Amino acid sequence: MSSSTPDLSSIAQALADAAAAQSMHYFRTPLDIITKADESPVTLADRAAETAMREILGARVPADGIYGEEHGPERLDAERVWVLDPIDGTRSFITGSPLWGTLIGVLQGGRIVLGVVDMPVLKERWIGEAGKGATRDGQPVRASSCTEVAKARIVTTSPDIFAPADWTAFDRLSRQCAMRRFGGDCYGYAQLAGGTIDLVVETGLQPYDYLGPAGLIEAAGGVITDWQGQPLGLKSDGRVIAAATPELHRQAMAILSA
Repeated sequence: MSSSTPDLSSIAQALADAAAAQSMHYFRTPLDIITKADESPVTLADRAAETAMREILGARVPADGIYGEEHGPERLDAERVWVLDPIDGTRSFITGSPLWGTLIGVLQGGRIVLGVVDMPVLKERWIGEAGKGATRDGQPVRASSCTEVAKARIVTTSPDIFAPADWTAFDRLSRQCAMRRFGGDCYGYAQLAGGTIDLVVETGLQPYDYLGPAGLIEAAGGVITDWQGQPLGLKSDGRVIAAATPELHRQAMAILSA
């Protein structure tokens, strides 16, 4: 493979390995917890993991842009931009829950072309690449065939993330589903890609929270947009709806906006 067309999946896996080596070193150990301006906790593990990921990108694709949670943006005008969340689910991490992960998204010309949800404690690595499908630990996965809200299994991280109006919309939708579950952080998106969850609806997210999952879900045959049905990008408003099928997505979006 020429140097002008790097193996994005190989690089992404190297990033996930490097992040896991740092984060697992700190997991379930006493941590110095800092509160950021947005009131989300940051740990030494977050920062060390992202630093390790950036070092790899600097060595292998130095001209690419980076949008990371902990250390800010670099070269966002580049043709290819890597979007990094070293530990998605920091609250899960600091409370000893295994349901946190590393998220990696790759934007090419503003479009998501690769997404990774890596779950170090569970030892599950979910990868989706445009045109190549999605896998869990190398085995193909695909979103479910659910087309009806009444039959859908829906998940969101927590009621606490919703503003009052958004919670009203989510509650209206989720109570029409067959099952609703809370918790799981980024793992809900992996479950959707694997066919065991049909809907994920969230708000208040940042690009590093949703672009990695977006690449995975689209490669698995699902649909993921903002609440208005627009494609996700670096400037989306942080409200996300992911669905197993286009039909389910349309139904759910209509209920959210009712």
